[in-house]
Amino acid sequence: MADTDAAVTGQGMPDQQEKQPKSVRVVLLALMIAMMLAMLDNMIVGTAMPTIVGELGGLEHLSWVVTGYTLATAASTPIWGKLGDMYGRKGAFLTSIVIFLVGSALSGMAQNMGQLIGFRAVQGLGAGGLMVGVMAIIGDLIPPRERGKYTGMMSGVMALAMIGGPLVGGTITDNWGWRWSFYINLPLGAVALALVSAVLHLPKKRAKVGIDYLGVVLLTVGITSIVLVTTWGGSEYAWTSARIMELIGIGVATLVGFVFWQTKAAEPVLPLHIFRSLNFTLMSVIGFITGFVMFGATLYLPLYQQSVQGASATNSGLLLLPMLGAMLVTSMIAGRVTTNSGRYKVFPIVGGALMIVGLYLLSLMDTGTTRLTSGVYMAVLGLGMGCLMQITMLVAQNSVQMKDMGVASSSTTLFRTLGSSFGVAIMGALFNHKVQHVMAERAGAVGKHMTEKSAALDAKHLRMLPAPMREAYQHAVSAGTHAAFLLGAVIAVLVLIAALFVKEVPLKGGPQKPAAVAGGDDAVPTPVIEAV
Repeated sequence: MADTDAAVTGQGMPDQQEKQPKSVRVVLLALMIAMMLAMLDNMIVGTAMPTIVGELGGLEHLSWVVTGYTLATAASTPIWGKLGDMYGRKGAFLTSIVIFLVGSALSGMAQNMGQLIGFRAVQGLGAGGLMVGVMAIIGDLIPPRERGKYTGMMSGVMALAMIGGPLVGGTITDNWGWRWSFYINLPLGAVALALVSAVLHLPKKRAKVGIDYLGVVLLTVGITSIVLVTTWGGSEYAWTSARIMELIGIGVATLVGFVFWQTKAAEPVLPLHIFRSLNFTLMSVIGFITGFVMFGATLYLPLYQQSVQGASATNSGLLLLPMLGAMLVTSMIAGRVTTNSGRYKVFPIVGGALMIVGLYLLSLMDTGTTRLTSGVYMAVLGLGMGCLMQITMLVAQNSVQMKDMGVASSSTTLFRTLGSSFGVAIMGALFNHKVQHVMAERAGAVGKHMTEKSAALDAKHLRMLPAPMREAYQHAVSAGTHAAFLLGAVIAVLVLIAALFVKEVPLKGGPQKPAAVAGGDDAVPTPVIEAV
């Protein structure tokens, strides 16, 4: 794989600099479309789920429509990264787009809930490659010094998907039918497929060693067990139930076996040597906690605003606008400053501090908190997450060699995904427990029974409650969000601690530096990519 890291000659640089800007912009457009596909899908489908259940039935299997997709995405993420490193980034990325589009088309044609769950899993397999492929190709194409402003754009796509997803999903379902929630991916994916095929030309690779199949199996079983524990624990099964204990045991055993095998495999799926870089390890920790906080917040903030503040559920994406807007602006600024100055350590530190403050402020919300006040609190949290979202990927990629760019991108994405699973599960368990406790205190046995199966009541059931019961529930939700966000603030302290130990290794590819620079352990040579 030595041919993947090309040396730069003085004669080659002018042509490269002339060719790159226009073609890079076209490739970035395709990458942003692919990122939009991966991020937007769950948001759109979530809005369409009541209509889907009404037509296909199978309410008892509803959660698997999301769980199947999540499991396939999480389990396939590190594998896609390794395949890109071994056999070429472009081929792996195009394959993931095709699989995602096939899964989308099949999901739209599903005739029962079983088929839909299976086809959603196919979609998830492709989605795992979309996220990793976007970040790894940016890592190949753009020098680290210039990468900040482009990764900031990806944060913008993420925020746009979270805000616009529910709106788009509701509009499509109401006017075209739920099947178009999946079919809408096809024209967008076709555009991305055509642009990437025509414009992106990366060096071809051919690994001399075969795929580590045992490592793939062990990692897949381990990740699947962990995601199922966080998905089922406290909802489908009690945390102390035999099924959850079995999954924990299987998950721990297979992951320990996976780590041991990676030290023996000829071409490991997840090379453990990348964790020798302190910066990479710290970015993995920060990414995990950022995912933990972000997805917990996006789940319980709309619930609080709908249940306590009386906001409409129709425009649920707009409820998060203060947080996501602040995250977008900060991410763009952080990317620009990093590109212009080459300095980045300040952003994880400031981001960690703002995240702690924002989560603590959100924990202070009660039944009397106004929407303006909660919006300010959300903006503080968004500013903190904006400092962290893409800087973690940038620093992680800058900490490994080019041959490990794919596994570095996939590992960072995987840790963030696992963090989101743990965040939703742990913050959810605490939230449910607190709501049930307060309902039992304020409304007695009736209140406790009302929230036994689910602490989250929809708007329809909330309106049907008598005034005293509704008031008790609003106090219970306030107490639940207080506990969940206070826990998040405590967990976020780890981000600040980790950020203090980050080493500010110079980003390569600055304006006054050669395109390829030899560096220390954490340095990465900038590749020569002809994106024509």
